[in-house]
Amino acid sequence: MSRGGARGHTRVKTARGRTTQSTRWLERQLNDPYVKKAKAEGYRSRAAYKLTELDERFGFLKGSKRVIDLGIAPGGWSQVCRRVIPKAKVVGIDLLPVDPIDGVTILQMDFMADEAPDRLIEELGGRPDLVLSDMAANTVGHPQTDALRTLGLVETALDFAVQVLEPGGAFVCKVFAGGTDSALVAQMKRNFATVKHAKPPASRKGSVEWFVVAQGFKARPAEAIEDTDDA
Repeated sequence: MSRGGARGHTRVKTARGRTTQSTRWLERQLNDPYVKKAKAEGYRSRAAYKLTELDERFGFLKGSKRVIDLGIAPGGWSQVCRRVIPKAKVVGIDLLPVDPIDGVTILQMDFMADEAPDRLIEELGGRPDLVLSDMAANTVGHPQTDALRTLGLVETALDFAVQVLEPGGAFVCKVFAGGTDSALVAQMKRNFATVKHAKPPASRKGSVEWFVVAQGFKARPAEAIEDTDDA
């Protein structure tokens, strides 16, 4: 690895066994101000600032008492929750192992598994007033396929949120550019008072990711809630 360059820019030499793509990724990481800031402030990833910036704009964290973090790894979003709303109960789930976070219950399991939704609510001890989803499907290098796979996760996360959220609650989810089709947006607008798309500054300009913030979950008829609970 070489250091220096213009204005302190760190350059990375291509090493044996390292592809040009991985070298560029490493160099970008080393020079990313959000990565440096995350390290200095004790966050596990730069993604923490995406949630922070979204919250600064939309204010969905304040007042939340129960939070579910879908796709918690490596834990940056839950860390933000613990700092901003330290009294809130936070439960996260991911296929990947996640190092413990003080005050956060972490489930290592597939959110798509049939038993996952009930397990999340059981660990949370009640209905959430905020559902976060930073889930994204593993990419295969084919843009259309990658977008469709992530769209499937978005749809599943939204269905879950609609089933479990407290009235007035919020749903924040990562999507790909063009990844929320008209039917999905229509479903959100039926169930939430406001639905906004945003790309926070912490999201790299070259990234196709965007975020949807749906707030003001509309109360469902009592019989619908009862049917859901009995299912």
